Amino acid sequence: MSAFAYQTAPTSAAAVNSEAVFNFGYQYNRNPGMSTTFTRRDLIGGTAGIGATALLAPSDLQAKTAASTAATAPAVPVTTTLNINGREARVTHDIRASLLDTLREHLGLTGTKKGCDHGQCGACTVHIDGKTALSCLTLAVAAQGHKITTIEGLATDADHLHPMQQAFIDCDGFQCGYCTPGQIMSGVACVKEGAAKDAAAIREYMSGNLCRCGCYPKIVKAVEQARGKMGGA
Repeated sequence: MSAFAYQTAPTSAAAVNSEAVFNFGYQYNRNPGMSTTFTRRDLIGGTAGIGATALLAPSDLQAKTAASTAATAPAVPVTTTLNINGREARVTHDIRASLLDTLREHLGLTGTKKGCDHGQCGACTVHIDGKTALSCLTLAVAAQGHKITTIEGLATDADHLHPMQQAFIDCDGFQCGYCTPGQIMSGVACVKEGAAKDAAAIREYMSGNLCRCGCYPKIVKAVEQARGKMGGA
C-alpha cells in the first residue's frame, strides 16, 4: 500500500508540506537541472508529516481524535478536605487535579516543586501517612483522609529547622535549590525507614530524586549527618 494511502486532505501545514515534497521530487527526477526555492525546512516538515500520517491506521486516528476531545472536556469541580501539615484545608478544584497542582495553585504551598510532571524526577515528593509520594502522580481527591506533609510542614518549631534541612545547609547539599525540597523529603523518609545504613544504601534509596546540578555526594553527606540527629539507623 502506498505511503500516502492514509494521508488526509491537504488542509494542515503538514499535509501541504507533504504534497509539496512529493511534487518537487517528481518534477526534479524528470528535470534534475531545474532551479527551485524549495528549502530544507520544507523537506523536513513534509517528510515528518508523511511519516506521521502513514503510521496511523484509521482506528488510531479515531482514537487520537477521541483523546483530544477528552483532554479539552470541561472541568468538573469538586470540593475536598485535605489534611496538610496538621491542618485541614477545604478546597474546590478540578476533579482531575493532581495533589501537586492543588498544593501549589490553590493552597499557596509552592515549596513542593513541579519538575517533569511525569513522576520521574522526584522534585514533587511529599509524605502521605509518613511515606514518600509523588504528588504529580497523586490525584488530590485520592489524598482525602490521609495525612499529607510538605516541605513547609517539616519543621515543627518555627525557630528551628528540621535536622535534615539543617544538614543540607551545613553540607552544601544543593546548588540551584530547585530539587532540594524533594531531596529533603526523601532524605527524611530514608532515615525513618531505616534505609540510611551506609552511603550505598542512601544512594539507592535516593536514586529517584534527580539533581541536575550534580550535588549527589553532598546530598549523601547531608543524609548521613541528619541520620545521627534523627536517631535513625
